[in-house]
Amino acid sequence: MSDTTQAHWHKPHEGEHRLAVSLVVVLVIILQFLLPKHLSLGIQNYICGLEALLLIALIALTPRRIGKHHARTRNLSIALTSIMTISNISSAVKLIDGLVQGTIKDANMLLLSGGSIWMANIVIFSLWFWELDRGGPGSRAEARKPVPDFLFPQMSSPEYREKGWHPTFFDYLYISVTNASAFSPTDTAPLSRWAKILMMVQSLTSLVTVGLVIARAVNILK
Repeated sequence: MSDTTQAHWHKPHEGEHRLAVSLVVVLVIILQFLLPKHLSLGIQNYICGLEALLLIALIALTPRRIGKHHARTRNLSIALTSIMTISNISSAVKLIDGLVQGTIKDANMLLLSGGSIWMANIVIFSLWFWELDRGGPGSRAEARKPVPDFLFPQMSSPEYREKGWHPTFFDYLYISVTNASAFSPTDTAPLSRWAKILMMVQSLTSLVTVGLVIARAVNILK
């Protein structure tokens, strides 16, 4: 990588705000809490409470900007995302099992629950992308790792970037939305193996969930 290419995106910056990430985590917690009991884990209230406590701890440690890499903060963030992932996967498995077994009869509940799980899936994978790319937001702010896991258009075409551009959570959320909707990468390419694996898992999960939910809902409505 030449110094010219490196200069326009791989350099230290002040870090991004915690607020946007905190808000989407709250959204996931609410979605998981409101899921019907038969689609959630038996201890869902405790899981949502644990997620809320971890979020509060993260806000206390980095209340404003994530400008530096701290191992403790990153470990807490990964733990929070892991718990949300396990909870959402469990709900998706229960939803798919109910669809296959034909035990879900209410089309409105099916669409609402399926949409909730699908939306939570988008946010959770965006958090994984955001947390793992180049070592996480703190590491990116300090420009620790020169090799990206995701190649954004602004990296390969610097003439189209804004001054001082660097990827923020919204960019990773956009990757997640397009990958879950198109079932494949769009304008941002995954470079590392873990990035390709995560995008593949998200695409397959989204395809199965959306396909089965729509097919079953149409069948019920008939």
